[in-house]
Amino acid sequence: MKKRIFIACDTTKQSQINKIIKQSQLKSLDVGYKFGLEFFNSKAGRLFISKINKKNKIWLDLKLLDIPNTVSASIKSLADLKNINYLTVHASGGLEMMRSAKKAAKKINKKLKILGVTVLTSFSKNTLKKIGHTKSIKNLVLLQSKLAKKAGLDGIVCSGHESKIIKIVCKNMEIITPGIRLLGDKSQDQKRVMGPMEAFQNGATAIVIGRSITKGNIKNNMQRLMHELK
Repeated sequence: MKKRIFIACDTTKQSQINKIIKQSQLKSLDVGYKFGLEFFNSKAGRLFISKINKKNKIWLDLKLLDIPNTVSASIKSLADLKNINYLTVHASGGLEMMRSAKKAAKKINKKLKILGVTVLTSFSKNTLKKIGHTKSIKNLVLLQSKLAKKAGLDGIVCSGHESKIIKIVCKNMEIITPGIRLLGDKSQDQKRVMGPMEAFQNGATAIVIGRSITKGNIKNNMQRLMHELK
C-alpha cells in the first residue's frame, strides 16, 4: 500500500501551488494537498481549489472552532466544493460541535471526512500552561481523541509523539501527523516535530509535510522524502 503524504500548500500564489502539484507527483506515493486559511481566504483561493482535479486528494484545513450551529452552517457553505476529501475542526470545540460538523458534512458530501485537530504541533508544554491547561500534552490529546471518536469523526490530527497511544484508542480511524521535517531541516515554528518514517512507524496513516518539500527544489526534496521512507 502506498504511503499517503499531504503537502501543505502554505502560500497565496497560485503559480506556486501549480508548481507544487506538478513537481510533487510520484507514482510510488499517494500524494494529496492541504490548503489552510492562508490560501482559502486569498482572492481566488476558493475558486482555484474547486477546479483542482478530483484525482488529487484535497484537504481543506480550516480548523473550525465555534458553537455547533455556526460550525454546521460553515460546513454547509462549502457545498460547492465537491472535490474536497478532508476538512478539519478543532477537537477542543467539544462533543456536540464535532457531532454537528459530521452531520453537516454528510448532508453536503457523504465522502467528505471530518478530522479532529488535537494539540497543535507548534504547542509545547509551556504553551499549554500559559493558556490555562493543567493536563500534559499526551493526556489532553488522548482526551480530545476519545471525544472525536465518540462524535463519529473519521480521523485525528496529532503529532507523531502521541500517535502510538492514539492508534490504540482510535482503531479504524485515520491518524494524520503534521510537523514532519526531513533530515537536517530546521523545526522553525514547530515544537513537536518528527521524521517521516518514524511518524509512520508510530502509527500515522498519513503525514503532512510543508516547507521541507516546498522550499527549494521540489523534485529533489521529494526524492529526499523517498529516501527517508525506504
